[in-house]
Amino acid sequence: MAVIITDECINCDACVDECPATAIVSADDSPLAEAEFTYVKPEKCIECVDCLVPKCFDVCPTPGAIAWDMPYIQEYDEYYLQRDEEGIYKIRVHKKNGIYSPANQPRPFREVVDMQDRVDYKPLEF
Repeated sequence: MAVIITDECINCDACVDECPATAIVSADDSPLAEAEFTYVKPEKCIECVDCLVPKCFDVCPTPGAIAWDMPYIQEYDEYYLQRDEEGIYKIRVHKKNGIYSPANQPRPFREVVDMQDRVDYKPLEF
């Protein structure tokens, strides 16, 4: 994944249509049972690595609503699977291929983002 939407989100859904990976859905379409905010599907987020800034951040009107999360790569497989079990994420499961975990479906990420910023869920700033 790479970005998460925080409780600063005002649910304007500006980011939903901007996401080139279709990784963002409104709270109403969230796979989480009791979603309060716009949701980023971790197994789909690509951090918009080919752009200057993530597109969701570029259109978000609310400071602090979008923060860094851990890269969606094999090294953080256990992290994402645990958060899936806790209900923080709901990672898609394919009927034949199983769960789209970082171990079998890694995503690109911005290597320039400091890992401590990811650990701290630091809001995006550019």
